[in-house]
Amino acid sequence: MFEKILIANRGEIACRVIKTARRMGVKTVAVYSEADRDARHVELADEAVFIGAAPSRESYLVADKIIAACKSTGAQAVHPGYGFLSENEEFAKRAEAEGITFIGPKHYSIAAMGDKIASKKLANEAQVNTIPGWNDAIESPERAVEIAKGIGYPVMIKASAGGGGKGLRVAFNDKEAFEGFSACRNEARNSFGDDRVFIEKFVEQPRHIEIQVLGDAHGNVVYLWERECSIQRRHQKVIEEAPSPFISEATRKAMGEQAVALAKAVRYQSAGTVEFVVGKDQSFYFLEMNTRLQVEHPVTECITGLDLVEQMIRVAAGERLAFAQSDIRRNGWAMECRINAEDPFRSFLPSTGRLVRYDPPAQTMEASLPVPEGGGVRVDTGVYEGGEIPMFYDSMIAKLIVHGVDRTDAIAKMREALNGFVIRGVSSNIPFQAALLAHPKFVAGDFNTGFIAEHYPKGFRAEDVPHDDPDFLVALAAAVYRRYRDRAAGISGQLPGHHVQIGEAFVGVVKGEGGAHRHVPLRVVANGGVKVEMGDRIYAIEKDWSFRGIRAAGHCNGRPFVAQIEREGLWYRVQHNGLRLDVQLMSARAAELLRVMPFKAPADMSKFLLSPMPGLLVDIAVQPGQAVQAGERLATIEAMKMENILTAAQDGTVAELLAAKGESLAVDQPIVRFA
Repeated sequence: MFEKILIANRGEIACRVIKTARRMGVKTVAVYSEADRDARHVELADEAVFIGAAPSRESYLVADKIIAACKSTGAQAVHPGYGFLSENEEFAKRAEAEGITFIGPKHYSIAAMGDKIASKKLANEAQVNTIPGWNDAIESPERAVEIAKGIGYPVMIKASAGGGGKGLRVAFNDKEAFEGFSACRNEARNSFGDDRVFIEKFVEQPRHIEIQVLGDAHGNVVYLWERECSIQRRHQKVIEEAPSPFISEATRKAMGEQAVALAKAVRYQSAGTVEFVVGKDQSFYFLEMNTRLQVEHPVTECITGLDLVEQMIRVAAGERLAFAQSDIRRNGWAMECRINAEDPFRSFLPSTGRLVRYDPPAQTMEASLPVPEGGGVRVDTGVYEGGEIPMFYDSMIAKLIVHGVDRTDAIAKMREALNGFVIRGVSSNIPFQAALLAHPKFVAGDFNTGFIAEHYPKGFRAEDVPHDDPDFLVALAAAVYRRYRDRAAGISGQLPGHHVQIGEAFVGVVKGEGGAHRHVPLRVVANGGVKVEMGDRIYAIEKDWSFRGIRAAGHCNGRPFVAQIEREGLWYRVQHNGLRLDVQLMSARAAELLRVMPFKAPADMSKFLLSPMPGLLVDIAVQPGQAVQAGERLATIEAMKMENILTAAQDGTVAELLAAKGESLAVDQPIVRFA
């Protein structure tokens, strides 16, 4: 076994690998960029080595610096995590040549599966189901149309070196095939430096289901069941679960056996994932193989009880797998939600900055430790309260993982955990995750990869959040308001005859857009707990909540709940099951006066180009005095590995530039003023 390993990564996956290595008695070395000097993975590791400037191309992607760090610290092996250099065959080869063990597959396996065209040919030879299509590079759009007709529409046009949704089009007719081929080839050339494009049959109502495989250096390969990854937004996974609620035992076995056959064909050693697209009739076809640990590996760990990071380390050290296929159990149901720093109500734009509050739900499971009986909650993260979410890397804050006895139990645990996950300072996608988990089609397991596009075609809006009882949030606000009033009534030094009078009758004013508030008459009675009466409805609330806290847990009418409540001036902000309400409690007379108060409209910012997110202003394409037309490019902002191009909403003339190229922008910061 290794004495010391280096982790060539950052964030939550670096912290995750450190946990397993520590339990195994293996020392760890972290690497960090300028942006990560105070990062959690640096603190957790036994040693840390600085490797360069914040952009990953100057630090985490520089193989020479990683190799030098291994040598200077005496690390015998390197774990690449996922992303960065994890699927770089040249890095794996170079590490081995330098006498450093690569904790992952051999370079020849990475090479075999790294090219989509070559990997499909290999899959065919290994008798793995592949989608009908043309697997050689296509030379012209006319030839693309001819091939598409032969396969039968709809078809998918894909770049051979593509990934993350780039270089991919679906065509339903000759015109779309012609235009899609040209667009894919251009995107592929610009993004990957490789303009080869191929065409395959498009599977309707497809599911994305992947098989986890594990192989050793002695020819043993097993599969560790499947993961359902069909809930995706723009080809990025949002919720993953294991097992799949869709496939039959026969399909599960057939997919697993084909995944093993492919892994054996490329002499695969380590953990890897074979991805399949599965049709509504349970027909399944090979998509690609990811030759690394996956982001969603914890759901497999939960249902099998195996530590995948430990298995990777043991295999890299030359050990045989300690179990056969028949020994691998499948216990309960696991789900993972990716908690990302993005604003779901602003088209999921990145949200960077300081984590003013970071208080995850109580953990009853932990990475690298046995799963408790009956399951629990686990949080894998690389952040801490007060830390920064930098603009240079991906947007993940944490992975929230739950394990239940069945799917219904897992969904209930996840909803409660999301309710109790406190994040302030940056926006997060928690409201969106909560809405997905409450959607009847998701609950029924009736979904495919088009689920989010179908049900949220205009993006995600506040009104898209389902809640079976919004008045429950008003009742919670009233209960907390009563606590504040009780405290005020108990303050010493009050003049006789002028003590704080609490009363029972109030109006809950629910903030609405443009001053269109909703008024809810209610009565609040405190007798041990708090009873809130709204018409003929009664909410008997007993809760655990402190004045400095945000998370509130308790019972309402005997049923448990977890919610978030905080005071914002005179308003109480309440969040539960993805819904957020701002509520103010006042007397009937004050509410009556509020109705006639004029609404102060926000300032007119139509003559300004505003930054839609925090980020780096990498380019300004206009000058003062320049006339611009609607749709013309004005500026480019970079954040979290994404470039966002800002265009003119209408014709106009640039009056002045309010920000300079290279400047770090805050959300809604003015960039350009128009005349």
